[in-house]
Amino acid sequence: MRQRDPEYFEDTIRMSPTTFDLLLSKVNHRLEKFSFRKPISLSCRLFLTLMYLAHGTPVAILARLFKIGESTVRNITLEVCQVLWDVLKQEYMPVPTEQDWRKYAEEFYEKWNFPNCCGSIDGEHIAIQCPANSGSAFFNHKGFHSIVLMAVCSANYEFLMVDIGGFGGNSDGGILSASEFGKRLLQNNLNFPRPNILPYSSVEFPFYIVGDAAFPLKNNLMRPYPGMNLPHVKDNFNTRLSIARRTIENAFEILVARWRVLSKTIDLQPTNVVIIAEACVILHNFLKKHTNDYISEQEGELRSHTSPLGSVSAAELHIGNNSSRNAYRLRDVLAEYVLNY
Repeated sequence: MRQRDPEYFEDTIRMSPTTFDLLLSKVNHRLEKFSFRKPISLSCRLFLTLMYLAHGTPVAILARLFKIGESTVRNITLEVCQVLWDVLKQEYMPVPTEQDWRKYAEEFYEKWNFPNCCGSIDGEHIAIQCPANSGSAFFNHKGFHSIVLMAVCSANYEFLMVDIGGFGGNSDGGILSASEFGKRLLQNNLNFPRPNILPYSSVEFPFYIVGDAAFPLKNNLMRPYPGMNLPHVKDNFNTRLSIARRTIENAFEILVARWRVLSKTIDLQPTNVVIIAEACVILHNFLKKHTNDYISEQEGELRSHTSPLGSVSAAELHIGNNSSRNAYRLRDVLAEYVLNY
């Protein structure tokens, strides 16, 4: 491996040597090898993996650059990705407590002026080669094969919870209801704080996350009103919710821009693609915490560019009568509140 030149490091991976050494110190106990033959160094294996994730560099090219076999490159990248997720997830994506949810809600209100919102949820398709004998399970409505990265993010583009590996042919709402996180959300078992009084009012309201029309309307999951030419109170609510929901789209844009392997079609089995995506997500949170310029000024300005709510395809639309009357009532209450405050 070439000597670690600081400018080369920062230009290729946007990670300073100091941050690299910090990352290495956290995972080196799991990467250490004991063999009669001299193993590839820990720093080399980690750097190789970061190059693969940051650029999606083909395995054949990495093998030539590092003068090792292609199968060795594949084994190293998958092993290191698994270690990154296993070691870092407890520190950089812990299960949120009630106090954590309250903090996230305060950040959403301060930055996006949407009260009691704990997070924003959406799904991102990761392109893959069609697995053998999979039929149309992975073929999505966008016209390619994929697995889905379902995630909840904070107001600051930090990933709070993820579920990776859903079939690309399924809707976001269907993937949510089948995931462990979704089951806990729909059963109201996520340690959300008890309802409180909305700012500058006497209205008591529960805590919730926001999603688009592909998700069901629940007491703790707000989605926009359907239809066109809506009354002003509903149209205003949809606009305000879209601004808050835009955070997860921005988070995905930053994730894919930094870890470009996710922008390419990955020619691996779905289970291995899950390992790669998990590593990218946890590295996103790690670098966001330890690198000041991980999110550039241009990306930080994404928050001010909120596009109107687009139409939702039939494949994405969550259809059903499983939303309670109380959920509809709560959305109407919140719509009236955001119109007046």
